[in-house]
Amino acid sequence: MAAKKSEPAFESVPPRENPAFEGHAAAEAELAENLHSARPAHAWLITGPKGIGKATLAFRAARSILAKGATTAQSPAHLLAQAPGLFGDALAETTRPFDMDLEETTFRLVATGAHGGLITLEREESDRGGLKRDISVGQVRRLIPFFGSTAAGGAWRVAIIDSADELNRNAANALLKSLEEPPTNALILLVSSAPGRLLPTIRSRCRILKLRPMEDDVLAPLLADRLPDWPSADRLALAQLAENSPGRALGLADEGGLNLYREMVGLLDQAALDVPGLHSLGDRLARRNNEGAYRVLTGLLLQWLERLIRSGASQIALVESVPGETALRTRFLAAQSLDDWVQVWEKSARLVADAESVNLDRKQVIINLFASIHRAAFV
Repeated sequence: MAAKKSEPAFESVPPRENPAFEGHAAAEAELAENLHSARPAHAWLITGPKGIGKATLAFRAARSILAKGATTAQSPAHLLAQAPGLFGDALAETTRPFDMDLEETTFRLVATGAHGGLITLEREESDRGGLKRDISVGQVRRLIPFFGSTAAGGAWRVAIIDSADELNRNAANALLKSLEEPPTNALILLVSSAPGRLLPTIRSRCRILKLRPMEDDVLAPLLADRLPDWPSADRLALAQLAENSPGRALGLADEGGLNLYREMVGLLDQAALDVPGLHSLGDRLARRNNEGAYRVLTGLLLQWLERLIRSGASQIALVESVPGETALRTRFLAAQSLDDWVQVWEKSARLVADAESVNLDRKQVIINLFASIHRAAFV
């Protein structure tokens, strides 16, 4: 089952093209009000779980700034002496300050990556296929000429880094120059799912905006609208797997994530390693058109291990997305110590990361992942 194609489905639409944004009115208002103020922050760190809408909000803000700031040309110093701020009086008139019609020129230019006032730093494609492991220092150095050039009419320039978690060490250090010496009429928006891993000096130079998982009563009707043919129990399970992140929930739905999760749990619950079942799963996900499903499966497997460790550490039973999970977790936790399971998770996470960076055979990765977990649980 897939989301309806008649309207955007959160981040199942690429963030730069997505006009939909639900459930984070307070965060959007905080960002808009700051940009409207006399002393707007020059850099924001937008944090929250994957799929929550961080990049979508960043592009929404960028579009509004590039459109409304095109004729404003106010630096922070000028804004101190001029009122109101970047958005004029319009901010008080709407609860959705960053909304923009899809037919507006700025929306279309940002969606196609053709707006000269916006630069986006993200992982690039590798020569071997797939994406590179990180954002390089060479990419970050593009910010210097980008911010150094003169925009038409003194208009604003915006940089989006999606995501800051993927900056390598040299790239992170290079970014500090732009954060420490912010140019006028410029805004840097960093997206991060794991801000604790960033350099403290980066965090300290940004204003932090946290997007939190949606409440059940907000997410449930949104999923019902996008997935009307799904049983309510399946939508609930999908929300649980996505940790109440709407974009991730619909991404899982698009790739058959719930059925993959059920298959995964079934394979984990075998006292004898199901070699034929693993070969069947590996053959299916190794096909050229199934890369998305492969990423979903490996992500769900790492998440399952994380939840296993979290449950053991807290002694709190987690909600079951699939019947029998609690009993399975209990058996696994009895088989090895938490430290041992942490090592299994770390080894699995390294394998998944290495497989992506050097384009390893996906079928063999899947077999190795399940075999490693099975050895820890049953041997």
